[in-house]
Amino acid sequence: MYLNNILCFFQNLLKHVYETSFILKKIDWLIGANIFLLFFVSIFAPSDNIGCFAIFSIILTAIKLLCKSGEKFELNTADKFLLVYFLFVLISVAGSTLFYLSLKGFFKTVTYIGFYISLVHYLKDNKHVIKYLLILLGICAGIESLTAIHQNFLSVSEISGWQDMSRLNPEEVMTRVYGTLKPLNPNLFGGYMLSVLPAALLCGVLPLKSGHYKLSAIGFSTFLLSLFAIVLTGCRGAYIGLFIEIILISILTYRVLKPVYKKFFTAAASVFALITCFVVVTLPSLRARVFSIFAFRGDSSNSFRFNVYNSCIQMFKDNWLLGIGCGNQNFREIYGLYMKTGFDALSAYNIYLETAVESGIFALAAFIGFLYFNIKKAVRYISANNDEYSLYVAAALISVFGMLVHGFVDTVFFRPQIQFVFWLMVAIIRVVVKN
Repeated sequence: MYLNNILCFFQNLLKHVYETSFILKKIDWLIGANIFLLFFVSIFAPSDNIGCFAIFSIILTAIKLLCKSGEKFELNTADKFLLVYFLFVLISVAGSTLFYLSLKGFFKTVTYIGFYISLVHYLKDNKHVIKYLLILLGICAGIESLTAIHQNFLSVSEISGWQDMSRLNPEEVMTRVYGTLKPLNPNLFGGYMLSVLPAALLCGVLPLKSGHYKLSAIGFSTFLLSLFAIVLTGCRGAYIGLFIEIILISILTYRVLKPVYKKFFTAAASVFALITCFVVVTLPSLRARVFSIFAFRGDSSNSFRFNVYNSCIQMFKDNWLLGIGCGNQNFREIYGLYMKTGFDALSAYNIYLETAVESGIFALAAFIGFLYFNIKKAVRYISANNDEYSLYVAAALISVFGMLVHGFVDTVFFRPQIQFVFWLMVAIIRVVVKN
């Protein structure tokens, strides 16, 4: 690869600098500390501040690649699809009618993909850190879960009315919690909790395997609290994603159990499903929220999304090849030409439709190809291995599935709190599976 030849040239040129610099020899420690800080501050910091940590990681990784001998780029099949996706995004931005607005959105895309590259190059040399990053996400899930429960008991009212109350009785109105994530939004919070839920479960599984039962009990308690917090968000997209994650967790758990325990697990899972159905049916506010998923045009939020989808499909038809350019500001300007009166929107409320509208059909196909090959290789790895790293890959895979399913009905996926978790999970799969 031509790029690796350039890196090799600079590495030979700067070899003496690297060998004599204390800071450069500790650069992996700096990158790791910065990554940990990014995920911790994500639960309370504004988007721009989170992005600063990502940019700093990218800069440090670039310095490492230029100075440390032997560092190079290796592209697997999935990475090649990501490269194609990036190239189509670049072409889309260059051809956008609102170039400067699109350029701002493009810089965000560069930051996200750059952070993914930083994660891959850091984790491939520090695979043992994967466990601690997932534990950190589990701790963040626990903090946010306790915050959500506190908000529920306070009956927060600032954002609790984000639902169609025109057809609801007072007892059917749900208090929607939103945690500490900025901006305060129950759907963003639901999407974030969905993305870190498998990490919370892992906090219970890992100590159990090593015989630390008290820590395991705390971990499983965090997982259950996280489940409860997702329910309290009232985010219906997160409910659908949670359903998929629970199914995947059940399948993978059943697979690793000894035959003597499989019947017990099946019975326990059946009881859990029955209890869940009973709770949904008997709690008026939860029942109204869940059943509104199937109301289609009968629910104003659903109807709003359908109107946005129709407008975005028209946008896509007119810009199917290369899209309109990146970014929500660019999207809003163009969307105004297509929207149905009274149905202004910040996004397409579907990450796949959003990608197609912004960057065109080929960018969408490339991104789906990137996802497909990562998921395919993760499934193969889990099927062929039963070690601790297979647990990490399983957690990453479940998290990715949850985010992608939620993405069918919302675009909080593009918020940095969720987007950075997504790239971490994909990087874990990339580093552990390798090919």
